[in-house]
Amino acid sequence: MSLDLRSDTVTRPTAAMRQAMATAEVGDDVLDGDPTTRRLEALVAERLGKDKALFFPSGSMANQAAIWVHTTPGTELLCDAEAHIFHWEIAAVAGLCGVQCRPVKGQGPVFRAPDLRAHIRTPSIHAPEPSLVCLENTHNGAGGAVTSRDDMAALQQVAREHNLPVHLDGARLWNAATALGLPMADLAACADTVMVSFSKGLGAPVGACLAGPADFIARAHRVRKRFGGGMRQSGILAAAAVYALEHHYARLPDDHEHAKSLANAVDGIAGVKVVPPDTNIVMIDLPAPRAADVVARAAERGVRITMWHPSRVRAVTHLDASARQVAEAASVLGRVFAEVLG
Repeated sequence: MSLDLRSDTVTRPTAAMRQAMATAEVGDDVLDGDPTTRRLEALVAERLGKDKALFFPSGSMANQAAIWVHTTPGTELLCDAEAHIFHWEIAAVAGLCGVQCRPVKGQGPVFRAPDLRAHIRTPSIHAPEPSLVCLENTHNGAGGAVTSRDDMAALQQVAREHNLPVHLDGARLWNAATALGLPMADLAACADTVMVSFSKGLGAPVGACLAGPADFIARAHRVRKRFGGGMRQSGILAAAAVYALEHHYARLPDDHEHAKSLANAVDGIAGVKVVPPDTNIVMIDLPAPRAADVVARAAERGVRITMWHPSRVRAVTHLDASARQVAEAASVLGRVFAEVLG
């Protein structure tokens, strides 16, 4: 068999999505606006319950534009200790924005309001001032863990007590909303600004949006240009995102079910322990630091997964992985675990 479960970003545009891209109405988005991109931005703003949205080439650029506007150089933002913006955006918070991250280690898989409150420094001339709180939902590093609306609202309340804005890295916010059975706007209401990424879970080839108050998005527009994110006939890309929102969002429960099936099938084999998945990400802990060997052996058998660290591997279900394929992959992984770890 051949199945790539390294990420939900490995999907290929469907034939219908390619057709939507090929026939998209376009204009010069840098000069006077691209009509399809404007349609996408309006759709995202509506679904997130925000004034405006702005299309970006990537989620990382959208996150960094938000941080640039929210913060002042020489301050610090607070985020979960395993946050994407802390670990996987190559220190852009410091390199681009002149801000340092203060990682918050939670008592559970992700940080909660008491953890945040405990990490906000007592004002001192010797310590940096806080300028922003960043949330992540779903949480990539915690295996696609979902933070409930109540927990997000409690985090927002702590931030408000300290006059701090909140930015939400919602790259997979659609997965969180699906798992909780809530509209995305209910979760987005717990943050001042929100980023969503169309290549995560929805099967679009590229693109993200940043949403928030109209004046904030106007400033973010200038930052996007400074970062080199202005695109001309961007409607070709935006059309894929529109199609994904309108046709692929409703099928996300399938990915969640496939992830649970995979988790149940391999848990306990040769001593492996699976973190029960909330959404479409399956983290598998090994009883020995043999992740590189497991990944290599699985690839030889046609199943591609990721080494998260020496004793953990990750598999992600997605649009291009059917229930049958995931079941076959689980069988392959079970044999690999037995061979490498048994």
